[in-house]
Amino acid sequence: MEDLSTLTEWVGYAASAGVLSSFLMRDIRKLRMVNSVGCALFVVYGFLLNSWPVIITNVAILVINFYYLFLKKTV
Repeated sequence: MEDLSTLTEWVGYAASAGVLSSFLMRDIRKLRMVNSVGCALFVVYGFLLNSWPVIITNVAILVINFYYLFLKKTV
């Protein structure tokens, strides 16, 4: 069981690093892509913890990022 808790912590650290590093990006597309990776890791982290607030919030952010990256037409 200790191995799973260690894995869970590392996924959480990686997710935090991804989201945090996204805010260092100047290019909004790059920010959204890096942030999406961090959010996806937070979704995994949420499942490992069985934490629905973490899962729901980060899935919502992923959907928003996907919308702006791939669906919204910019001028």
